Amino acid sequence: MSDDQKIPASVEKSEAVSESAKDVQATEEPPSTNGEPLRHPTGPIAEPGKVDALSAQPGDELHAHTGMFPVQSHAGGHHKEQNPTGKRLAILTLTALGVVYGDIGTSPLYSVKEIFGHAYGLTPTRENVFGILSLIVWALTLVISVKYISFVLRADNRGEGGQFALLALIFPRGTPQSFTKGGIFVALALFGTALLYGDGIITPAMSVLGAMEGLEYAVPSLKAYIVPITVVILSTLFAVQRFGTDLVGKAFGPITLVWFITIAVLGLHEILQQPSILAAVNPMYAVAFVRAHGTMAFFVLGSVVLVITGGEALYADMGHFGRKPIRYAWVLLVFPSLLLNYFGQGALLLENPSASENPFFLLAPDWFLIPLLIIATLAAIVASQAMISGAFSTTRQGIALGFIPRMEIRHTSVEEEGQIYIPEVNWFIAIGCLIIVVSFQNTSALGAAYGIAVTGTMLITSVLFYMVARLRFRWEPWKAMLLVSVFVTVDLFFFSANIVKLLNGGWVPMALGVVLFMLMLTWKRGRRLLSDRLTDGTMPIGLFLDGVEKSKVHRVAGTAVFMTGSDDGVPPVLLHHLKHNKVLHERVLLVSVKTADVPETNASERVRVTSLGHGFWRVVASYGFMQTPNVPNVLEVVDQMGIRCKPMETSYFLGRERLIPVGAKPGDRIVLSRWRKIIFAIMSRNARSATEFFCIPPNRVVELGTQIEF
Repeated sequence: MSDDQKIPASVEKSEAVSESAKDVQATEEPPSTNGEPLRHPTGPIAEPGKVDALSAQPGDELHAHTGMFPVQSHAGGHHKEQNPTGKRLAILTLTALGVVYGDIGTSPLYSVKEIFGHAYGLTPTRENVFGILSLIVWALTLVISVKYISFVLRADNRGEGGQFALLALIFPRGTPQSFTKGGIFVALALFGTALLYGDGIITPAMSVLGAMEGLEYAVPSLKAYIVPITVVILSTLFAVQRFGTDLVGKAFGPITLVWFITIAVLGLHEILQQPSILAAVNPMYAVAFVRAHGTMAFFVLGSVVLVITGGEALYADMGHFGRKPIRYAWVLLVFPSLLLNYFGQGALLLENPSASENPFFLLAPDWFLIPLLIIATLAAIVASQAMISGAFSTTRQGIALGFIPRMEIRHTSVEEEGQIYIPEVNWFIAIGCLIIVVSFQNTSALGAAYGIAVTGTMLITSVLFYMVARLRFRWEPWKAMLLVSVFVTVDLFFFSANIVKLLNGGWVPMALGVVLFMLMLTWKRGRRLLSDRLTDGTMPIGLFLDGVEKSKVHRVAGTAVFMTGSDDGVPPVLLHHLKHNKVLHERVLLVSVKTADVPETNASERVRVTSLGHGFWRVVASYGFMQTPNVPNVLEVVDQMGIRCKPMETSYFLGRERLIPVGAKPGDRIVLSRWRKIIFAIMSRNARSATEFFCIPPNRVVELGTQIEF
């Protein structure tokens, strides 16, 4: 029998079937990350597993059950404990101070100064000081204490928070494709995430600049060097990211604890000189301020919002600590410290109106200025690091849910899976941050840009929370609407007050948000379009296996792994391989890695194997969007089931393709313009290869090239 005769006729009929794109080929919803391999399963392996695997009939399924095939999850190290108590609760609460509250904790550096700055011409009279303090108190109370601490933290996706986790919570079975089916909420979540990246760029610049402006009072001779010193500090911060945050992270909590105690003591000292300032807690002072100043009071809200910057971090970082430590830290330390400091700054302004130039640093006695500057700088670095780490975590979730192309993700700690480093994201934020520092020069100019990013994200969270309240909490429509309308009203006031600053720097996060939103949506829709195009030409597995059986294709020793995003049909790369090489391995595994809509999947059911007959097996590995998939580790589990997958006897077949954008075809469910297809092709070409992304040994990979028109 000739080689040509050994090729199933069904394969020859499928020459038009294109190779799958890297993302579609590997997984329908891409896995969380490339990263550190999962540990080898430990413990006894029951012999019945091998017997079952070897005797399995087509259609039979095998599972990696706990006890028989114990699999260690590598993604749980950074997640919260369900109900920590005692010493553990104290440790988590202390750690949460640095990661969660670093940003909002540094707001006193610049907030009051910006409010009484030259932008509004607001003089620190008694009425104005009391009115502003009242606005600050109630902004913190309504937005942080009520909205986030009391309600939004309830909307956890198995402990995880953030825009992507919220999106997976609202649409647990996949992202809808039309606005009539809820796509508007998907778009809002994507745009909110895009604004978070803007926040991640602006926060380091704002925090470090705010701290360095203290040099004007501590060391006046260095005033001209504030921007260069800020650039050096930020450059160093981004440069050391590749070494990980393990050691620095352990210092986050203590540094922030010292910071909050310091600002509380400084504020309390001044309050004791002017105890009447505490009356500003009365909301009627805020009402009186708004009545007295009318339109200008509306614009002042654009700076008042600076006191709640970092509020979104409470929700985004919930997965690291859980609700309880975050709430304890806020109620017991953060909220009281912030109030004491803001009241202290207000008391200082009553006593010395000229202190409005920088009321925070002027709270300190002369001998404490340099120590305060050092503490403030460390706190600013902590706040910056927290936002950078948050951007890494958000990117990993976006990759998992299919909105961001695959990127290199390095694990920087052998103990904490959540500590990761993404070079592309790090340098993107670094370049953007340094450009902003050099362009804006000071916190006053940067305030407008900062406010839009923060208030836009908060407004979107309020809208999405309504969906969670209706779909997940099962609240009555009137109840959900009543609560959310309060949140939205407050958010709209703050957002509107900042949107008027669009031409004064507010365009920066908005432009960045629009670009990133467009890229994420293009990637998601492009992948679905490509997947649909490939699915249309997929050969049924039954037809293929019949052809293999009839044509007696030559089988060689070893195991072949073909990555596929579908759990049905034949991977195009398999057809391509058989057409050109005219042989098959004695064991063929069709491996899919699926991303669930939860942060973690149960290790006992993570790997599912189905016998297809004729030496073919379909392997489906399911991971949560906060977990790290690793194909060689999956094969270890398969090997334990009795299907021989020894590393040196296993070959991986992947496709390397070139995407060629063409016009829309009749029947396309998703239509992309040509320019967006070009962008998608560029993104796909620059995405991390499947070999690296799935931790596949590069010396065991065979790549087959092809062109795809889509």
